[in-house]
Amino acid sequence: MSTKKSTVTPMMAQFLEIKAAYPDALLFYRMGDFYEMFFDDAIAAAEALDIALTKRGKHDDQDIPMCGVPHHAAEGYFLTLIRKGFRVAVCEQMESPAEAKKRGYKSVVKREVVRLVTPGTLTEDSLLDARRHNFLAAYAVIRDEAALAWVDISTGAFHVMPCSGVNLGPELARLTPREVIVADGSEADWAGIVSDNGATLTTLGAAAFDSTAGEKRLCALYKVGSLDAFGGFSRVEISAMSAVAEYLDITQKGNLPLLRPPVQEGQSAAMQIDAATRRSLELTHAMNGGKQGSLLHCIDRTITAGGARMLERRLSSPSCTLPVIHARQDCVEHLVNNTRLTEDIRDQLRGVHDLDRALSRLALDRGGPRDMAAIRNTLGQAQALAECVTGDLPSLLADAAKDLTGHDELLALLDDALVAEPPLLSRDGGFIAPGYDEELDEVRKLRDEGRSVIAAMQAEFIELSGIPSLKIKHNNVLGYFIETTATHADKMMAAPLNETFIHRQTTANQVRFTTVELSEIETRILNAGGRALEIEKRLYSSLTQSIVALSGQLGALARALAEFDLATSLAHLSVAENWTRPLVDDSRAFEITGGRHPVVEAALQKAGEPFIANDCGLTDAPIWLLTGPNMAGKSTFLRQNALLAILAQMGGYVPAGKAHIGIVSQIFSRVGASDDLARGRSTFMVEMVETAAILNQADDRALVILDEIGRGTATYDGLSIAWATLEHLHDVNRCRALFATHYHEMSALSNKLDGVENATVTVKEWEGDVIFLHEVKRGTADRSYGVQVARLAGLPPVVVERAKVVLEALEKGEREGGSAQKAIIDDLPLFSATPAPSPQKPKDSEVETRLKSILPDELTPKEALSLIYELRDLI
Repeated sequence: MSTKKSTVTPMMAQFLEIKAAYPDALLFYRMGDFYEMFFDDAIAAAEALDIALTKRGKHDDQDIPMCGVPHHAAEGYFLTLIRKGFRVAVCEQMESPAEAKKRGYKSVVKREVVRLVTPGTLTEDSLLDARRHNFLAAYAVIRDEAALAWVDISTGAFHVMPCSGVNLGPELARLTPREVIVADGSEADWAGIVSDNGATLTTLGAAAFDSTAGEKRLCALYKVGSLDAFGGFSRVEISAMSAVAEYLDITQKGNLPLLRPPVQEGQSAAMQIDAATRRSLELTHAMNGGKQGSLLHCIDRTITAGGARMLERRLSSPSCTLPVIHARQDCVEHLVNNTRLTEDIRDQLRGVHDLDRALSRLALDRGGPRDMAAIRNTLGQAQALAECVTGDLPSLLADAAKDLTGHDELLALLDDALVAEPPLLSRDGGFIAPGYDEELDEVRKLRDEGRSVIAAMQAEFIELSGIPSLKIKHNNVLGYFIETTATHADKMMAAPLNETFIHRQTTANQVRFTTVELSEIETRILNAGGRALEIEKRLYSSLTQSIVALSGQLGALARALAEFDLATSLAHLSVAENWTRPLVDDSRAFEITGGRHPVVEAALQKAGEPFIANDCGLTDAPIWLLTGPNMAGKSTFLRQNALLAILAQMGGYVPAGKAHIGIVSQIFSRVGASDDLARGRSTFMVEMVETAAILNQADDRALVILDEIGRGTATYDGLSIAWATLEHLHDVNRCRALFATHYHEMSALSNKLDGVENATVTVKEWEGDVIFLHEVKRGTADRSYGVQVARLAGLPPVVVERAKVVLEALEKGEREGGSAQKAIIDDLPLFSATPAPSPQKPKDSEVETRLKSILPDELTPKEALSLIYELRDLI
């Protein structure tokens, strides 16, 4: 923007100066009760927010575009802009107009940017999903090493782990951060991976990633001399954490959030699940992008926001560490066997608030009295919960129970200090309870009961003077004054009363006085409202400091409550849905008896239909080659077994009669097909890219599920690719796999490869139609029933019948040579042929005819028995 000093107003000069420091953000410039935007910011914001674009004054003889939003409603506008990819710089007035005028008549109010609002730095409840984390991540690379650090400033959780470039995609898919920071100049290397995972890419200068300066920055942040107390971090891990800390310092303008000590994670600690597999299995989001229909939505019985976030975290990161898995399973088993205890705990948890986020908002000075009340109420519920869980508990819950108590001092302080239902904002006042602060009580009494205070003082003056007609009155000129009739003037002005009463005014009939005490009371009454707010603000600051000082204990309490919530929710789910504890060990076993798909089963239950459970055994033959028609349930069977492994290693029960699962290190899924038009990839190309990733990455502990590999190209090309893929999984990857295909020729591989076994989803034909039984059994399918499925889909009968003719001819040609196939090709187009007559429905048998003539309600028991003999004879 060009500027001519002669035409730039002082206010606009200030705007342009501040805006120049934040060229990549929309500047919300505070003016009174509004945030206003100018120039290009106004044009972009007006379109994004669908608000009116107006103009305000001129700049270089051109109208200045302007739009504005009320400051009290700004949060909603922030969210809209963040979702549309904008960043917002919030510029506040740092002094009042009256203070500015003291510096000169034309002085502009001082303004500063107090905060940068970005996708990864949101803290307000209205901008966040309470049941999900909101992670900000940073990725650092130093020579051949790389690390990923991530933080949720709304809860304080801070983690770091080594992470190679190959694993960055799967880790981002696991964490689903809203924003990822990389070093300036490296964005081209990571932009695709970051955008694939739905995050915003942000760059920082190389200095932010400097590990030496970063170590000092982190030590200063945590007020420690060395980071060794938190763990042995590598240089690249420190670099990633340093970038997070620097970015928070930039965006929060030095008002750093309450960060917990960083937790180091190992790459092998969690099951690896890449982004494509997560989408395919619909772990946390359904295919349509929403929660409804996802596994997370189906199993979520948590009561608290902290429990819900812990559930999502564990479902997204199933453990590969046996002691961790077994400890979590022990908790669920204990609660499954003690349903009364489970319900008692859940009853107590219903009164629990989001402790983590309330604490974080208070630390960032974005909270209010209601957050303090939430902490107070949660401390009370934690005490009640501690009384419920006094018996023997599994180790994980026993450790959590220890953190439920020990907060008596803070609870007593907040109980004494706060009213039962405080307002949302501290500026509203009225949140400090009566009796907590003597000065505040006195000021409130003056504010609320000024008349009674004056009446009490009047009674004192009457007693002192001995003049019953003495009055304390008020007018706009004198304020409060003491008035007596003129007949008492001499007495009031003589000693000793003149030492107390100061003469102010004499009229024809009255004499008016004041006293030092009355003057002080008058000033205090007039200022009582503002003074009460000042005192409450001071007390609010003191209470905030008391709470933040105990952030470590409160963080441990929040984790303990989430642990109880998650364990009881999984137990509640397992009892309600008849789930069972799986045996998870270090073997390569995979034996499922009566396994079910939890999401599909829940949907069928709503429709009043049963789910057909199926077995799966990959222990002796680690690869199953699954054949059967479309719509028979192959994809459901593939997915349900992957979901069982995830639920088991998350530490929960599984929907099965019995399950034995050896640790699964990775899950890969190629189920379903879609193109990627934005990158110019066809459905087949996407399938090949995903299949290549599986073959290149799957280790011998992986579980791979593949559905119809090669279907997107010519038949023989597709068959050869599927054949070679299965051989590679068997010979090279040596993993457990479920491989579904329509290429029946591949069933011959079971004779060639020891680790491959054939299985099929059974169907039954009835009068030309196909009935899906949804049962998986050993063996192969004799055909694909594609024509019958096409009929069910509603294809015109003429097309279905012609397809049958073509199919029969092609199958005959395959048996007898190419002549029959050539005849069919010569016969194209298909609809030139006269369709074969529709098959005639077979006539009813004698048994059916006899059955149709029977009215069961009219049969006596003897007649019914005779009828059975009669029907048998007819057969």
